[in-house]
Amino acid sequence: MFGDIATTNLYEVLVVSSRALFSLITLFFVTKMIGKKQVSELSLFDYVISISIGNFAAEMTMNLDSQVMNGFVSVAIFGIIATFVSFITMKSIRARRFFIGTPTVLIQDGKIVYKNLKKAKLDVNDFLETCRSAGYFDVSNIKYAVMEANGKVSFLLKEEYLPVTNKNMNIKPGVEGLCANVIIDERLMNKNLAGMGKDEEWLRKQLKLKGYDGYDNILLATLDVNEKLVIYSKDAVNDVLNVLE
Repeated sequence: MFGDIATTNLYEVLVVSSRALFSLITLFFVTKMIGKKQVSELSLFDYVISISIGNFAAEMTMNLDSQVMNGFVSVAIFGIIATFVSFITMKSIRARRFFIGTPTVLIQDGKIVYKNLKKAKLDVNDFLETCRSAGYFDVSNIKYAVMEANGKVSFLLKEEYLPVTNKNMNIKPGVEGLCANVIIDERLMNKNLAGMGKDEEWLRKQLKLKGYDGYDNILLATLDVNEKLVIYSKDAVNDVLNVLE
């Protein structure tokens, strides 16, 4: 290995480095042109385009016998095609169905649609694993399961298994909002406290009501829009550590 390092052609290293930098810049701009999508959101067409562009970039970087411009043109062409397809799929339902695909119903009214499982290339074990990964261990609780075009499966539970909401119970919900950290590691966060419309005098009164004379021994204190002050002391952390030892 050390012999290989000693005989390394520094010129080739320089060429590969410059090609790699050029490839990275090209991929960056082409990706921005195509648009932002997470890997889990890629359609089959997007996936093929991404793999192809990655291969072109690798070839452009490592194959010193090929011209850099050839790789650049290949990446650019695929990027333009992907952008064009993205545009027409937003305008045409038929194009969207052809390039992106359509959702597939796997469970309908509580019944597994076997022919759609076969169409989605899923066997029963794969489907059950997907259900468990989503937190549904009893398939009989599921009313609808739909495989989206990107391969992700969405679930709708039967009415009797749906979580209860405030609307179901005719309960008026409280005001929700951001929670501010007003004390961090015994230090007062003045800006956070002021952002919640409170001052230090108010905070000290609240701390005193909870048995704290000051900020000492307070690891974290949070304040929400409902004026709920929650305090986490350092002693509580130490107690947990002692239990675990």
